[in-house]
Amino acid sequence: MSPTIVLITGANSGIGCATAKVFASSSSDYHIIVAGRNLKNCETAVSEIKASGVKGNLTTLLLDVTSQESVDTAASEVEKQFGRLDVLINNAGISDTTLTEVPEFKKRLDAVLTTNITGPAIVSLAFRHLLFKSSNAYSIYVSSGLGSISQTADPSSLRYNSGYTVYRLSKTALNMWAIQEYKELKDKGVKVFIMCPGLVRSNLRGKTEDKVSAGGHAQDPTVSGQTILSIAEGKRDADAGKFVHKDGLYEW
Repeated sequence: MSPTIVLITGANSGIGCATAKVFASSSSDYHIIVAGRNLKNCETAVSEIKASGVKGNLTTLLLDVTSQESVDTAASEVEKQFGRLDVLINNAGISDTTLTEVPEFKKRLDAVLTTNITGPAIVSLAFRHLLFKSSNAYSIYVSSGLGSISQTADPSSLRYNSGYTVYRLSKTALNMWAIQEYKELKDKGVKVFIMCPGLVRSNLRGKTEDKVSAGGHAQDPTVSGQTILSIAEGKRDADAGKFVHKDGLYEW
């Protein structure tokens, strides 16, 4: 029986790395492609995951989501080696806490949008023909509750604050892209999901322990990985095209 081929962008650390570990630990039926813009970091991540004892196979792939050439080359490599792709997890992303008043705002905005929305879009398009060759394809986008307009506009919501404007904007745009992809691909055998990973340990908030752990409130990123695994296992198929989190759904 052929393994399920899973590709995760931005998989050398954080949620991406944790998700790779969750998949590899769950079953020998998975072959996880740990993709990222720094191949050495990806190789280090794979070595650490393997050292923890896993069942599935892991390989690395150079893939910089900000480079069309890199994305196209990566897609060609996957096609050459596997001939198809079963699960595409668009996880790569960056954050920015820059205030809108700063002089370099446009530069910061362009960088975040290029990574967080243009990147996933060109990755999706480059790998789409490989998903079509799968008998059970999933396209999963790692978004954020901070991209929810309804929550951001609701004074009673925990996400009602003025921070992370650029990051929020990028995730709202990503949600729209994913909804459009869902409508386009739902009759072509590809199930599209938008998921919020929840509050987990991440260096997107900053490098200090207080930032990474959100003041001690953040969970381990494997919690996010488990949610993504449940999607790939078909347990959330009824929620395709919706904004999912581990406990249910979010409003857009």
